[in-house]
Amino acid sequence: MSTENALLTILVEKINNDTLVLPTLPAIALKVRKAADDPEINLNAMADVIGQDPSLSARIIKISNSAYLGRTIKVETLNQAVTRIGLNQIKNIATALAMEQLFVSKNEIVKGYINKVWDRTVEVVAHSMALFSTYMAATKDRTMNADTLTLCALVHNIGILPILTEAERHEEVFANPAFLNAAVQKLAGRIGGAITREWGFGDDFVMVAENWRNLKVQQDKITYVDFVRLGAAVAGFIGNQKDAVINLSMQKGLLQDMHTIESDEYKELKDNAKSIFN
Repeated sequence: MSTENALLTILVEKINNDTLVLPTLPAIALKVRKAADDPEINLNAMADVIGQDPSLSARIIKISNSAYLGRTIKVETLNQAVTRIGLNQIKNIATALAMEQLFVSKNEIVKGYINKVWDRTVEVVAHSMALFSTYMAATKDRTMNADTLTLCALVHNIGILPILTEAERHEEVFANPAFLNAAVQKLAGRIGGAITREWGFGDDFVMVAENWRNLKVQQDKITYVDFVRLGAAVAGFIGNQKDAVINLSMQKGLLQDMHTIESDEYKELKDNAKSIFN
């Protein structure tokens, strides 16, 4: 049996036996999510929780002042930033900003792949956020919210991490990028669903992680999956399905025409969104 097939067999067996090691949320994200679920929490107490992580604190202040949120008056303290964002949004935003901590490896070969995955993820996130903003401005639809969309886009490809972690024990497979891509295409969705369930995320997140690549999974209404799929298509990361995704998006009213994503306004929205994670 080839090394590639052996690795694929190991992955499938571990998935079926529920023994595949799944990544855990960064500790600070867990603390913020637990605090946000406390009905007695207030803005000052939430700022105290976030303040335990200097890096996250700085990023929360940055996003509260970001052009993406359309803010012109700058805030300078964490308490001001948390107040501006609000308790309803801080849970998903803080989780999203902490996600980068998962995309690390001490193995130089694996690190190169994981860095590429993170860069691609941010690109999909930026496009998804820009598409969402454009759609919201045109339709005034308030059934979805931006912070949930952002986190959905960030976890859309989370299932690739355990695949790379397992492959780390078989470094020779990295000489065959085509195999790794095939393993990701076959297994990442299933693993991503397991991870988001393990984290206690809601159905929207599980749906995105499991099905963003699968165009057979469609709903009549527009969902977060649609924005992430289109974001991946526009970014060029959905294989040979780009035209199909764009056509479906136009049929559902998610995208009016290609001029939208070619405009300077769209580019500015995308760049503003991307700057949050730089």
